[in-house]
Amino acid sequence: MSLQMVSVTSNSSLLQPGFSLLNFDGHVFLFGQKGWPKRSCPTGVFLLDIKQTELKMKPAFFSKDSCYLPPLRYPALCMLRSNAKSDGYQYIIHGGKTPNNDLSDKIYLLSLVSKNSKKMMFRCIEKDLGGDVPEARYGHTINVVHSRGKSMSVIFGGRSYTPLAQRTTEKWNSVVDCLPSVFLVDFEFGCCTSYMLPELQDGLSFHVSIARDDTIYILGGHSLQNNTRCPNLYKLKVDLPLGSPAVTCTILPGGISVSSAIVSQISDTEFVLVGGYHSDNQKRLVCNTIVLEDSKIEIVERVSPEWTPDIKHCRIWFGCDMGKGSILLGIPGANKQLISDANYFYVLKCKGAEEDREEELTTQMCSQTSTEDPGDSTPFEDSEEFCFSAEANSFDIDDNDTYNEDDEEDESETGYWITCSSSCNIDINSWVPFYSTELNKPAMILCSSGAGHWVHAQCMDLSETMLLRLSEANVKYFCNTHVDLNKGLQTPQKVVRLKKQPMKPLRKKKAMKLATSTKKSFLRRLFE
Repeated sequence: MSLQMVSVTSNSSLLQPGFSLLNFDGHVFLFGQKGWPKRSCPTGVFLLDIKQTELKMKPAFFSKDSCYLPPLRYPALCMLRSNAKSDGYQYIIHGGKTPNNDLSDKIYLLSLVSKNSKKMMFRCIEKDLGGDVPEARYGHTINVVHSRGKSMSVIFGGRSYTPLAQRTTEKWNSVVDCLPSVFLVDFEFGCCTSYMLPELQDGLSFHVSIARDDTIYILGGHSLQNNTRCPNLYKLKVDLPLGSPAVTCTILPGGISVSSAIVSQISDTEFVLVGGYHSDNQKRLVCNTIVLEDSKIEIVERVSPEWTPDIKHCRIWFGCDMGKGSILLGIPGANKQLISDANYFYVLKCKGAEEDREEELTTQMCSQTSTEDPGDSTPFEDSEEFCFSAEANSFDIDDNDTYNEDDEEDESETGYWITCSSSCNIDINSWVPFYSTELNKPAMILCSSGAGHWVHAQCMDLSETMLLRLSEANVKYFCNTHVDLNKGLQTPQKVVRLKKQPMKPLRKKKAMKLATSTKKSFLRRLFE
């Protein structure tokens, strides 16, 4: 195993905890950017172009018949093939967090429809399902099993928000483990079926799942209810006869206590387990090899790479599988760089040096042909310590185009959890709804001072009636800090003075003419 540092020549903050990587025909794409996409890259999907030790990000495009795909963090995704030996495939994307921290319950199918040297075109379709549809969640997994010539997707685990009926003021935005149900999804008929198995008692999230034929192995995971990372190892077997499917679960020994680990496939039967956490404050620096043969699983420890001091001493790390035995790892660099949201990135090659050299002769590291299922790996856990801000802007369809951070507005200044004023007391960890219209984020209003900035309505002491009135009326609002300043800078209204009409000089002439004519008329009457 070898570790190589890469420099992100564009904006590294797009690569944040919870991102996903997709491998299409040897090209690796980033999905799950920070914030909502901009007009310059409305898809929010980027091609990761790694040459030597430099990483550039280029925008990808969607076809006109595609549905909208929001940037989702911590979704479950995997490859979907028509059969186990098919070369064509598409990605299944389910759940995840939106930039507003809302959870998605939608399921998408993403496929590559065309490509050339300058443009990659995707098609995204939202799939409608019936039956026991899984609730909105994140930190779960999805896999595809093949049995008796048929295929089905299996969804398991994850976290969701506390149901509305069970929410309290103190725990309004808290998350809980989803029920340990196993969902079978049949995309051919668009139906879902859930199974409760006695072997699965506790909900799990940020676990690892590996699928092979009709079997799925579930390893590790974090249980919020018990706040434990038990050394779980489950074997799910799915049989797909002509009638109803049969799902069985077996508890196996030899599991590992880990959450948020990454799995990369290096051969047809061999996988590498990297990273994760032993506990909330302890990373797992040990690596393992997982071998699947003859319906058996074997987990052994393997030699770890030479971790750098920065990786050893940082408390948090994140990453995702790139495919073909390569993993992209990131660590925070806030304490070492001038830009607070900058990160360090490394590419970990899990194969031997000889195998890597053979691959480099035929293809670049980021342009490898993938035969494995990168969806079997789960990205690292969410971290509230990170504050990322970046969107894509100023893209052309040129081969040298990369993301330019300076062309975008800073989303950290327009987010819901900013410090809007000196008296702001809104905190993401302790906030509870104040207005009846709020659910999982605070109400905000735009102050029209200068270029404009957003403030929390609660910090401005606005009543709910006034807030609704301002939102409906087309008027400018000024926050408590700028309302007095705005009044002082207002130009006094111009007083419209009545314009006095000047006396017309013709009036005097007319009067003299009238007097003359009157005098002549009088004299004429007198002499008559």
